[in-house]
Amino acid sequence: HPGRNRPSLPAAKMAAYEKRRPAPVPATAPSGGQAEPAAGALGSEAEFLLRAGVTAMVREALLKVLEARPEEPVSFLADYFERLVLGSPGATGDAAAEPPGQPQRLARALWYVGLAHHSHRTAFDSNTGAAYEVLGGGGRRRASGVDGRLYSELLRRICQHGEAPAEAAAALLRRVRCRDHEAVPFDVFRYGVLTCFVLLEFAAKADALFAVLDGGSGAADARVCQAVLRALEEALGSGHFMQPRRYLEAGSRLGPDGLALAMDRALQERKLSSSMSREEFLKKATALFVAKVKPVE
Repeated sequence: HPGRNRPSLPAAKMAAYEKRRPAPVPATAPSGGQAEPAAGALGSEAEFLLRAGVTAMVREALLKVLEARPEEPVSFLADYFERLVLGSPGATGDAAAEPPGQPQRLARALWYVGLAHHSHRTAFDSNTGAAYEVLGGGGRRRASGVDGRLYSELLRRICQHGEAPAEAAAALLRRVRCRDHEAVPFDVFRYGVLTCFVLLEFAAKADALFAVLDGGSGAADARVCQAVLRALEEALGSGHFMQPRRYLEAGSRLGPDGLALAMDRALQERKLSSSMSREEFLKKATALFVAKVKPVE
């Protein structure tokens, strides 16, 4: 064919371009291609990321993802950076130029303490420390501390995010609170935050237990409920626990066998019995928990 050995039009254009191109310029590329940055450009980009604090910020965000292990990492990161911007304008990494206002600090501290379940101790302690720093000034200035008013407000907000009755939450806050203008040490801060989360989980477990007793009717036999509450109180034992997690460990000893035995004994009593509502059962169960909480001195 007459045109068989003639190069195609794109190939001819490329050959002509290569002939016209002078000494290699790493930052340029042929038409339609992608430019490869020079070594100097890479260095300047890395310097920019470091200078702007982006490297530290992204590293911290990735560490938070690994700690929290969220089900939706992308949504988690989006929420993380949104809160970082709203809570600390101009912040890069851990430090902020100006500490955010109280509402933003409380919201950010509440978000931090909820990132990881309290059973993940390393992650939970790290996030609680970050919340303490945020409330204490928004940066690495631990000397500024957290006052009792912010501490109590944070605990109150934690208790609002669960099934715990308002009476139990209020009674718990009275046991772990500090005076409004009192400086709250970190160990007290951590104890209060942890105890509030354990209360919420204890209330959730009590709610699941009542679901077994009422069979979906919304009310259960009062004799059976009282027997189960007595068995739960015996499982919790006497005295105060220094570690709130032990309340859940003690309550878990109320296994299916012990629960069935308590229910069977209650049903053997030949007495007329009224019913007990879910709300009443939760109030009684969480009151047992609060009674075991060691007050903050």
